[in-house]
Amino acid sequence: MPVDDELTALDREHVWHPYAPMPATQAPLLVSSASGVRLRLSDGRELVDGMSSWWAAIHGYAHPVLDEAVREQLGRMSHVMFGGLTHEPAIRLAKTLVDITPGPLRHVFLCDSGSVAVEVAVKMCLQYHRSLGRTGKTRMLTWRGGYHGDTFHPMSVTDPDGGMHSLWRGVLPEQVFVPEPPVEYDPRYVERIDATLRERRDEIAGIIVEPVVQGAGGMRFHSPQYLTALRELADEHDVLLVFDEIATGFGRTGVLFAADHAGVAPDVMCLGKAMTGGYLSMGATLCVPRVAQGISRGETPVLAHGPTFMGNPLASAVANASISLLLSGDWAGAVKRVEEGLRAGLAPASEVPGVRDVRVLGAIGVVQLDHDVDMAAATRAAVEHGVWLRPFRDLIYTMPPYVTEDADLERICAAVTAAARVA
Repeated sequence: MPVDDELTALDREHVWHPYAPMPATQAPLLVSSASGVRLRLSDGRELVDGMSSWWAAIHGYAHPVLDEAVREQLGRMSHVMFGGLTHEPAIRLAKTLVDITPGPLRHVFLCDSGSVAVEVAVKMCLQYHRSLGRTGKTRMLTWRGGYHGDTFHPMSVTDPDGGMHSLWRGVLPEQVFVPEPPVEYDPRYVERIDATLRERRDEIAGIIVEPVVQGAGGMRFHSPQYLTALRELADEHDVLLVFDEIATGFGRTGVLFAADHAGVAPDVMCLGKAMTGGYLSMGATLCVPRVAQGISRGETPVLAHGPTFMGNPLASAVANASISLLLSGDWAGAVKRVEEGLRAGLAPASEVPGVRDVRVLGAIGVVQLDHDVDMAAATRAAVEHGVWLRPFRDLIYTMPPYVTEDADLERICAAVTAAARVA
């Protein structure tokens, strides 16, 4: 049996892929290598990656600077426990994150992934209020249309109806939801949030949202003015404000962090995905001093969380290299160029029958249909155009690496439009 056939058979028999049945009904494509913005399949085909490997590989693949950072750190140590020990890569990463995120954020909890970063953020909010004797504050307020991860607390603050997590209704903690934010700023919507906070003041510990862009919940954009309003409401009602910047952080929306669109700072911020340039799994939860001090004054004066691979040296080292690479170049110009390419390239998709909306922000391009995507047909059409896309629900979208050249942007846009035609 040829090696590729053997691997495909073994994959089907043993490997459970994300958001797929077991065994899979659609065989995944077998990737043999990747470099730049291209994925090389085992059959010799090359695909331009329009997804940045779920939005993480902002510098593309096999980048020499990031490869060298991993190799250099591997020569020192690949891992050491973070309980009772520390090391230079993690210390320098924490300092860098404090330096580049909104000003008041001063303390960094490193963890395994974005979902865990949200788990930690929710725990920070609940434990902060518990430490102050407010034991009834056990719920988070959020707006519908959001997505925060697949572990239990992140699922609980994800849209309860629009996603896969409705399966767990009655099992997950019950959070407080308001309608999804209108695209344009509407003061009446803010008044509704205000009224909810007043009505449930004894229950709500914090507000958690994805700022400016709601990601996997629907790729919706909303006015940055809502962030300013949420900051004011959080202060007025003495609840903590959490921004989940796992998808939007490190330049994706055209500013370094989506919070920068509004010039406001949350009390807690979640990071992940692009932090390591897509090389290794890592997340971080940052907080302001009053959160850390509040928890430290409590009956249990420690944050009750400690992942085994917290502060992993390899992940910390490549994160340092990725952030340095980003900040040392013209990342804003690169994202702006990608944005302009997506605007021009996706404009024809608005004329495709069944397309409801086309929208672009930073290095994010979205084509929304008026019906659910035929995922197999849409993916096949994109692959035939030499592009890898991962449509879902009623969306065909792209979040390409920032280093994607103009010709490849044109190819991505053509593939998105072709996928929309067949979807």
